[in-house]
Amino acid sequence: MKTDNIITMTDSYKVSHHRFYPPGIQKVYSYLESREGATAFPYTLFFGLQYYLKQLEGVQVTTEKINEAEALFQEHFGRADVFNRAGWEYIRDTHGGKLPVVIRAIPEGTKTPIGTVLMTIENTDPHCAWLVNYLETFLMKVWYPITVATQSHYLREKIAENLRDTGDESGVIFKCHDFGYRGVSSEETARIGGAAHLVSFMGTDTFGAISLLRDVYGTGMPGYSIPATEHSIICSFGGEVNEIEALTHVLKAYPSGLLACVSDTFNIYKACETFGTTLKDLVMARQGTLVIRPDSGDFFEVVPKCLEILWSHFGGSVNEKGFKVLDPHVRIIQGDGMDKESIPALYGRLKHLGWSGDNLAVGSGGGLLQKMNRDTLRFAIKASAVLVNGEWRDVQKDPITDPGKKSKAGQWSTFRRGNEIISAPITLARPGYHEIMETVFEDGEVKTRLTFDEVKANASA
Repeated sequence: MKTDNIITMTDSYKVSHHRFYPPGIQKVYSYLESREGATAFPYTLFFGLQYYLKQLEGVQVTTEKINEAEALFQEHFGRADVFNRAGWEYIRDTHGGKLPVVIRAIPEGTKTPIGTVLMTIENTDPHCAWLVNYLETFLMKVWYPITVATQSHYLREKIAENLRDTGDESGVIFKCHDFGYRGVSSEETARIGGAAHLVSFMGTDTFGAISLLRDVYGTGMPGYSIPATEHSIICSFGGEVNEIEALTHVLKAYPSGLLACVSDTFNIYKACETFGTTLKDLVMARQGTLVIRPDSGDFFEVVPKCLEILWSHFGGSVNEKGFKVLDPHVRIIQGDGMDKESIPALYGRLKHLGWSGDNLAVGSGGGLLQKMNRDTLRFAIKASAVLVNGEWRDVQKDPITDPGKKSKAGQWSTFRRGNEIISAPITLARPGYHEIMETVFEDGEVKTRLTFDEVKANASA
């Protein structure tokens, strides 16, 4: 299936807009923001634009693509006067098929308050003002990696806060593992969402993210996994009566390093007892850690009970902060039901019961990559200024029925002073602030490329 024709990658109604703009229009200036009133997270972490810009680079408009789009839209609208063939032919002939727009954005990995202008787009040719918001549909998809990156960063902060109180914060990068590959809507969703998670963590089973980050952000190996079982492994040994045989085989299969074993195929508590009695010598002989995984039930009850069983057999220590830490041969990972609310809550529950966060890692699937939409952080791209017959006009929507949808007016940018980041009209003097938006795309060429290490450094800062 062909998906590379930018002319057809837009909302249908936008195809008609070239006839609606006022006579004499020369430029449209639009911006991207997470609108005021978004409450899912207290900030945004900007990530993913480079992936989309790479797809806009180079020759995008050809005769073949124009012909294809014209035929499709003529049939789609049932009329021949909607499609802007002349406009696309102008881009083909005058700009060699490259898109005459300039996109400016804050550096990827930057953490900003809600309401910050994250990106602007403006046409560079006065004959192509209609093109700016035509591209909104494609560029708006950046809401998804930004939202995933924001959520994972938020979770890292919450888990790190727990570890500062109860254990060792240095291990936070492997405390939230991406289990989301099978639960997302498409391969592309897995790649870009999984990549966004890796801005803040380094544990993933969403392998598609690895190739994206290597191709688009020039990184080495950005994420890691470990050998782990699934229920089919345990079941294939012949049912619950043969579970000890199954668990023995699993332990012997990988006698060193980290090893995860899903253990609620039948009775999670019995499995923990088995590891601590019949199989204890095998567990203690391993040169590494066995990570036991509950996968069902009320995790607020199941996880603490599993910890108590393991403590009774393997013991451990009380750290200098006064919290219990299991013997390093055993740990727990909770993967069922984990999302932005339950993960901090589970770590909080263990803290309340006297357990260090060092004992626990979490895995998240749908809650990490799928349980969100564009309105989670109220993302919007809106026109804020137009140039008509040589005169700039402010553009602003201000619906009386929803003040929260009031948009910005004028040409805006984003500025930093120390740790403070603000957005403001470019005409407004801001002593002591410096602009952090930069040109990332112009006339078909990606102008700024960050490595993944640079993105992560921005996020850490």
